[in-house]
Amino acid sequence: MRAAVDAAALPSVSVVIPARDDAPALRTCLALLARQSLAPLEVVVVDNASQDETAAVARAAGAVVLHEAQVGIPPATAAGYDAARGEVIARLDADSRPGPRWVERVAREMADPQLSAVTGWGTFYDLPRPLVAPAAALYLGAYYLLSHLALGHTVLWGSSMALRRSVWVEVRGEVHRDDPDLHDDMDLAFVLGPSRRIRLAPGLRVEMSARSLRGGEQVRRRFVRAVRTLEVNWRVHPPWLRWRDRGVRLRRAVKARAGRAS
Repeated sequence: MRAAVDAAALPSVSVVIPARDDAPALRTCLALLARQSLAPLEVVVVDNASQDETAAVARAAGAVVLHEAQVGIPPATAAGYDAARGEVIARLDADSRPGPRWVERVAREMADPQLSAVTGWGTFYDLPRPLVAPAAALYLGAYYLLSHLALGHTVLWGSSMALRRSVWVEVRGEVHRDDPDLHDDMDLAFVLGPSRRIRLAPGLRVEMSARSLRGGEQVRRRFVRAVRTLEVNWRVHPPWLRWRDRGVRLRRAVKARAGRAS
């Protein structure tokens, strides 16, 4: 029998879900969030100018519904983060399918006060079974590896991630929320920078749709947004300076540990 979760010992978690014309997938995601071992403080669904029943589905599930008229994931997600009240702001996509302990795992990871953000892993639920694990390893493995080289530290993945609300308050004026042609998760990771700790936690796992990889136009759009995100952020903090700053942080951390040991 699973032990009861001591919610009082863990930070409160708001879950933010940006959604546009995604009612069926959102209904499944919200149903799974209603069955969590640790209930979130709130679920905030940002209806991004939907023409379908996205907002109605969210309200029926008891979610807080925000309306963001500017179309684009960056403005929608930022609006959700601004409204979130939890000590930790977790993020899912509408087609994310979190397991029953996903919120609990977010809270346990973020109980570490030195951690600014955490990012997870996923598998595709709508691919043939033999392709599920290899496709996820290729897709997410490449994303995390190549992004790490570009940023100088771990990137965030919007389908399963979380950050401390106090950190969001510090950086929300720096994210490029008005540019719809950026990957908002990568942009936020750029802004967090090498001085803050982001942890990759494979146990923070969700299932997700492979729809973003179907068709040449979808792949092209994702690639163009990635290039745009790099261009915008490298103007502010190029990769060689980011790796230099990472080295400075690591050296300071080693000195601090050595001091505590002595």
